[in-house]
Amino acid sequence: MRPLDEKETSVVFEKLFKFVGNNLKNIVENPSHEGPDANPGRYCFRLHKNRIFYASESLVKRATNVARPNLVSLGTCIGKYTHGGSFHLTVQALNLLAANAKHKVWLKPQSEMSFLYGNHVLKSALGRITDNIAAGDGVVVFSMADVPLGFGVAAKSTQDCRKLDPNGIVVLHQADVGEYLRMEDEL
Repeated sequence: MRPLDEKETSVVFEKLFKFVGNNLKNIVENPSHEGPDANPGRYCFRLHKNRIFYASESLVKRATNVARPNLVSLGTCIGKYTHGGSFHLTVQALNLLAANAKHKVWLKPQSEMSFLYGNHVLKSALGRITDNIAAGDGVVVFSMADVPLGFGVAAKSTQDCRKLDPNGIVVLHQADVGEYLRMEDEL
């Protein structure tokens, strides 16, 4: 477990910025309320076995007592580096993204299961969509009851969605809470 170097930090922050925009400041400067210390500090990012963890400084300090080979996880795993060196957000980052999301999409109740099975979001599935979404922006997908279901990348802008046919893809699927069941061995 080690702090991120400059290159790794910029890659992680660019990916998070795609989804949360200027709210990235809230994630970085979020004060921690966990731990026995009177002043537990803030949350920080750590790299362990090609996975990026978001944990409080007090938890990181206590985890130094555990040998590296024995340490399995620490805080919330928000993403991982692939063998090729690219960074991917994992479904565990959903709570962090949902609380600070810049662009949101709400699905109709009959379309939620399709998204949870790993399919893209079609225009016919949209319940609501925030304004000013550009193609390629990170989008957090919610149910109509404001329960975060997953996240993806906008395939079309908000303006293009209005003219799109019902079978057109609006959001390209990246991760959803159904992965907890489909890929439980890998998480």
